Amino acid sequence: MNRVIPAPDDNNAFMVMHGKTEQSWVALDDPLHLEFEYVQRVADVLEVSILQRPYTERLRVIHVGGGGMTLARYVEARRHGTAQIVLEPDVPLIEEVRKHLPVPRASVKVRPVDGSTGVSELPSGCADVVIVDAFDGPSVPAELATVDFFVQVRRVLRADGLVVMNLTDQAPFAWARRCVAGLADVFPDLAVIGEVPIWKGRRFGNLVAVAGTEIPLDALVKRVARAMFPYRVSAQEHLRGWLGGATPFIGEDALPSPAPEGRAWFS
Repeated sequence: MNRVIPAPDDNNAFMVMHGKTEQSWVALDDPLHLEFEYVQRVADVLEVSILQRPYTERLRVIHVGGGGMTLARYVEARRHGTAQIVLEPDVPLIEEVRKHLPVPRASVKVRPVDGSTGVSELPSGCADVVIVDAFDGPSVPAELATVDFFVQVRRVLRADGLVVMNLTDQAPFAWARRCVAGLADVFPDLAVIGEVPIWKGRRFGNLVAVAGTEIPLDALVKRVARAMFPYRVSAQEHLRGWLGGATPFIGEDALPSPAPEGRAWFS
């Protein structure tokens, strides 16, 4: 059961928990404060892409997975009035978050539907960014790792849109490589951000995949270099070598991401 509880070290921050798993961290008085490092990396992608666009452009962002709606709050704080849709199937969680951690309903619309169904129901070319950060317990749902799903994501993106996806795995990355191979099948440009110890196989953790028609790679590499801990952006030849001969997930062939052992942070 998801639940919203006060953060132990901050009087005005809250965590969304799923069992012993910390799924979201929200600072009500400072939505630009992102506690989890991988969420900071998603924000890095946004900062070098859509958040660079003129303020005369009204952005449209789709969030697959809600949690505490940390990134929706971040986008709203950075670009007030941005049209955002959150796809979150856990109705009790939506109600609890609205009660304890309200978000502006005028610009952030929450739909009680799973990501695969919700994206399939969106009109074509309606989004600048699709952020996929969804978990069923400790794992990314299998249906969100398929070529079928990524085809739908590309359909709802504008021509210059991006998809940003949070993955969890550990070396040798059997699941993550198949998921990213699916993105590579659908999108012409691709990069994956990961903390160096995760790339080296020292521990389980998050990888952030970015895909679209053209990723601002140089700006992203420079932005990620500011991170407190060392991160590496894999792209082009390096990423192709990492993928090897990984076979994308298609339809019922898909698997959920592996679950970590012990404590974990997700969104």
